[in-house]
Amino acid sequence: MLLLVLAYLGGVLTIVSPCILPVLPFVFARADRPFLRNGLPLLVGMAVTFAAVATLAAVGGGWIAQANQAGRWIAIALVGVFGLTLLFPRLAEHLTRPLVELGNRLSGVASNAEQDGRGSIGPSLLLGVATGLLWAPCAGPILGLVLTGAALRGASVGTTLLLVAYAAGAATSLAAALLIGGKLFAAMKRSLGAGEWVRRGLGVAMLAGVGAIALGLDTGVLTQVSTIATGGLEQSLVDRFAPRGNAMHGNAPADANGPAMMAANGNANGGDVAGGSGPSMMAAGDAMRAAANHGDAGNGNAMMAAGDAMRAAANHGGAGNGNAMMAAGDAMRAAVNGASPSADNGNAMMSAATQSARQNAAMLRVSAPALPVEGDAPSLAGATEWLNSPPLTNASLRGKVVLVDFWTYSCINCLRTLPYVKAWARKYRNDGLVVIGVHAPEFAFERDIGNVKKATHDLGVTYPVAIDNGYSIWRAFNNEYWPAHYFIDAQGRVRYHHFGEGDYVQSERAIQQLLVEAGHPDAAQVPLGIDGPAASGAQAAADNADMRSPETYVGYARAENFSSPGGQLHDREHDYAAPAQPGLDDWGLAGAWSVAEQQATLAKPGGRIVYRFHARDLHLVLGPGKNGAPVRFRVTIDGTAPGASHGADVNADGVGTVTGQRLYQLIRQSGPIVDHTFSIEFLDPGVQAFAFTFG
Repeated sequence: MLLLVLAYLGGVLTIVSPCILPVLPFVFARADRPFLRNGLPLLVGMAVTFAAVATLAAVGGGWIAQANQAGRWIAIALVGVFGLTLLFPRLAEHLTRPLVELGNRLSGVASNAEQDGRGSIGPSLLLGVATGLLWAPCAGPILGLVLTGAALRGASVGTTLLLVAYAAGAATSLAAALLIGGKLFAAMKRSLGAGEWVRRGLGVAMLAGVGAIALGLDTGVLTQVSTIATGGLEQSLVDRFAPRGNAMHGNAPADANGPAMMAANGNANGGDVAGGSGPSMMAAGDAMRAAANHGDAGNGNAMMAAGDAMRAAANHGGAGNGNAMMAAGDAMRAAVNGASPSADNGNAMMSAATQSARQNAAMLRVSAPALPVEGDAPSLAGATEWLNSPPLTNASLRGKVVLVDFWTYSCINCLRTLPYVKAWARKYRNDGLVVIGVHAPEFAFERDIGNVKKATHDLGVTYPVAIDNGYSIWRAFNNEYWPAHYFIDAQGRVRYHHFGEGDYVQSERAIQQLLVEAGHPDAAQVPLGIDGPAASGAQAAADNADMRSPETYVGYARAENFSSPGGQLHDREHDYAAPAQPGLDDWGLAGAWSVAEQQATLAKPGGRIVYRFHARDLHLVLGPGKNGAPVRFRVTIDGTAPGASHGADVNADGVGTVTGQRLYQLIRQSGPIVDHTFSIEFLDPGVQAFAFTFG
């Protein structure tokens, strides 16, 4: 219920947002007519159309985006005609004559019915539908919370209701403005000759609105102004009223700014986070990010986004009495039941006693209280495909300790946890641990199974990977993060979870404890930590003490701090100029680029991206040109080649090549970290740039 109220309030706030300006003339064009038969149908048509299109766009594929784009152009033409009819009465008479004649034949309604206030609501409803197609409200925290939640959780009545509530809020504020404007319009009409000029003025305003939308100003310049105008107020509403949830027991809403916004280091189970206050996970929600921002991240404490419900489950779960003695008892029974048929009862009892002693000693070695039961493990059904293994089920995994790792292959936080996950899979395989990577894509190219197969091979991932392109497993776990680790015991119950990087020792001790409970006491003797070569390249641990730059998206859906003059233009080629003196975390484009929701695509050779950053490492998610054509590039820091500060994917001269859709490490510094201006120039066209990350 709180989310519905929040969505409604977010819609009401659109009246003070500059993004609403282009559609105001469409609304006020009928301010001089009866509200119930003109203004109200227009607003209903606008609200219903927006909610329907937004629902489909959030949960549908690329076809709905293309269909909506075509519909927008049809609507632009339709509203343009409405504007022209206000300017030229004879044109209006000519266009409406066939409709009037048809209406007379069907219903015998007189041609002057519109003047008598009994006209059809059809024209107003049609104008409302067109306005709904054209209306692109600024994606602030509240609308973003609704849209990303829809994308991650799938289509539902709740999703549509939230979008309807948002649209209803906007319609309410516009209705108030329309009623006030109608009275003002009537007063002006009473003045001699004023009515005709006001009507023509509205026609000009409608055509200006059409021009603004056709040029992309409603989703470009005005969006940036609106972020300043209403974003803070919306965020305060989210912070105060949005329900906090967690991945297993709550409903923390998600944000349009990301499934993939960076959240502060956190462990929802309450452990301290290694590495201090740096980013450690990609959170799917703005409410999550808000919780992180308002928490005491400097102390490296638990991520509060996991919510009170998770903490309650941890503190009051049904496993409070599960201790080492219970585990030893289970092991005793297992030893007795599993004794060799040739052994006599005495040997069986001695074997059980020995096993019990070993298990008690093992439980003392892991030296941790019994892990609480957080609930039964959700289903693993719904994967598009399985790699490295036939499909696995909860039933087939009973008796095994299971680690479920939600990841995506271009996520920097996932890559940095990967050395530990691979080490655990190797070290405890013979003790009964099964690691399952659930690959849930963030970007469109991560849905390509061929790309995922190549990434798992290149990254050395040999354990089972479930391709979760439909987010079926993601939704079953009610997950919100990349990476997210869920630890499941031999009885099929979730006993521990961890979101993001860090706390590797605590996570490994949880594995050992669950294995000991399952009758594998030797697991407690395995040395903690990575058992192979130290992680390198993008998989190396971040330098959180010096990492001040945030993850930054290039596509307009989640772009922030874009500083090229004129702002971003959406879905069209444009010649950009780099910012002359970017501030810290400002970035920009130079050259001929086309910016889409998720990425920017270079149309001509010589295009650049610049970024003023403060971090040891700089990464950029890139993809090659059409048909996988390689794209050469050259990197500089403060105008010179990186030298010893080059990343794993470039040489000392800053030269590299984009050969696949993945994350590229471009800068890796040593020594004191200061602010630098990074620049990457692409020598070939077609490259796609998605997101910056830092380490």
